[in-house]
Amino acid sequence: MKVSQLFTKTTKNPPAHETARNAQLLIQAGFIHKEMAGVYAFLPLGLKVIEKIKTIVREEMNAVGGQELIMTNLQPREKWEVTTRWNDDVVDVWFKTKLKDETEIGLAWSHEEPIIEMMKPFISSYKDLPVNVYQFQTKLRNELRSKSGIMRGREFLMKDMYTAAIDAEQHDKLYNEIMDAYTRVFARLGLGDDTYVTFASGGSFTKFSHEFQTVCETGEDTIYLHKKKNIAINEEVLDDESLQKLGISRDELEEVKSSEVGNIFNFGTEKSEQMDFTFTNENGEKQFIHLGSYGIGISRVMGVIAEKFADEKGLIWPANIAPATVYLARLSEDSTVVKTTDKLYDDMRKRGIDVLYDDRDVRAGQKFADADLMGIPYRVVVSEKTCQSGQHELKGRTESESQMLDNDGILEYLAPIGS
Repeated sequence: MKVSQLFTKTTKNPPAHETARNAQLLIQAGFIHKEMAGVYAFLPLGLKVIEKIKTIVREEMNAVGGQELIMTNLQPREKWEVTTRWNDDVVDVWFKTKLKDETEIGLAWSHEEPIIEMMKPFISSYKDLPVNVYQFQTKLRNELRSKSGIMRGREFLMKDMYTAAIDAEQHDKLYNEIMDAYTRVFARLGLGDDTYVTFASGGSFTKFSHEFQTVCETGEDTIYLHKKKNIAINEEVLDDESLQKLGISRDELEEVKSSEVGNIFNFGTEKSEQMDFTFTNENGEKQFIHLGSYGIGISRVMGVIAEKFADEKGLIWPANIAPATVYLARLSEDSTVVKTTDKLYDDMRKRGIDVLYDDRDVRAGQKFADADLMGIPYRVVVSEKTCQSGQHELKGRTESESQMLDNDGILEYLAPIGS
């Protein structure tokens, strides 16, 4: 990828209409475009970050037996009326519209009900269970407010997973495996040290749930941490009863702001009973299926990472999700410099190094500022001076000192990074 071929451009100043730091930086760097409040388009560089996050999540979901599919966004009201979740008093985030024949439909904010209907023709016996399916899909929620950039959107990308099991024991095994997989996901995304499994309300889903909350100063949630016991409680369920169950006292807890990046819901057999979702056990008896639902906000995670790791110069991406591993800056139009940089660019690509090549005829300061703003983990500078010495400057995004390496040294250094 060459900067000269990108149709997007960076801007010096943050957009006046944005108050969220993540959105300001992502718009400045040319990663996203704002359509309206809570609705953003992902541009080429932003999409690369999204796809790399999805790859990490997909790998971990596949590792616990998940099968990927994609459901429809258009939803008939009848499926949701069975569980009362079509009612706006029960779920207040629906976007609803009508077909030309006046049939009322909704735009999916979640997929428990349609997943159950989809599974029914395929599951009849205990031999068909357990089942574990997931998707990456755009969700639409009519949120009252949306002022946190892509950390809270009315339209957002989500990974949602659904499990079906024969009993509580089988369900608990799946639940714990997926909880562990989520822990691995957030560790791989660089959020492991600041992300806590949090006891919380289930909202429109269940009475209680587990949330994955990442400590973030600009987050919209408040949680209470007991770091010694690795316990976290959402403010909404913090009471004497929950404290007693957890064996802790209020004065042992630290209050912090956080952002919810994932959640897990245990439905038991409630939805199966509502929707008549059954299987036949070994004795030929019909039983209701145990269900679970598991979500990770893909675009929200991107926003949280942008928010947490940024500095005064711009974004800072972990190498494994950055739009490129290295920003290759050519500082001269001299033929030797051009030839040398072009060869290094080709060699990087052959070695599988994800490189963004700034081949523009602009001043060095602009190139360095763009590299920092975009948050590319490493910068390599090729100039007339470095060509004369045979060694080029390599510098990490958060490092104060640079090092001088020849072409082979640069390739050897960068090849393992970001993989």
